[in-house]
Amino acid sequence: MTIRAVLFDFSGTLFRLEHDRSWLRDLTDHSGDPLDVEAQAELLRRMTAPVTLTVQLDDEHRHAWENRDLDPALHRKIYLEVLRQSGVPTVEQAKALYSRLVDPAEWTPYPDAETALKSVADQGLSVGVLSNIAFDIRPAFAEHGLDAYVDEFVLSYEVGAIKPDPTVFAMLLDRLGVAPEQALMIGDSATADGGARALGCSFALVDPLPTTERTDGLLTALREHSVL
Repeated sequence: MTIRAVLFDFSGTLFRLEHDRSWLRDLTDHSGDPLDVEAQAELLRRMTAPVTLTVQLDDEHRHAWENRDLDPALHRKIYLEVLRQSGVPTVEQAKALYSRLVDPAEWTPYPDAETALKSVADQGLSVGVLSNIAFDIRPAFAEHGLDAYVDEFVLSYEVGAIKPDPTVFAMLLDRLGVAPEQALMIGDSATADGGARALGCSFALVDPLPTTERTDGLLTALREHSVL
């Protein structure tokens, strides 16, 4: 069936939170010494690629982890705990780092994001963004002029559902007025984003590499599904 809408994930798909060592410039360990290179690299990894749980959690914090994309307060709580367990010695330092994570201005679009979104929109196809996220990502799109190509945003913390729950895909499809068989979902998680297949959507997987290493992943996905 002809594709009438393309649904995009946000983190690792259209945008990426890139490593920035300037965030750690004034960071010290519990002894007051600057973090070594290895500790800095691990801390940045945990901040920018936090899909896999990397610390031990009690029941309270595990609940926060499992529901982090449904509640901004729980999202903040669990990431402050992850940062604490990752070697950030003070609450003030953890809060400063967390503010980077949830600041849309810190997120970088992939090199082909604009071309991909514009190409889809210019064909008269609907464009939706569907993200498991606990903060508003619309300003990131606006800052780069990409909001002009997006018809609908469905963000987990706003709608109370997360991928791969079919409900959240159905919400976006309903808003776009498109049947599942007429939609292509593009994302970096075969589990979460690939959940769209349960409804009958097509699915394309992209690799959440650094933006300098993945220059045409979105365009390739679109071509492989005959959208371009």
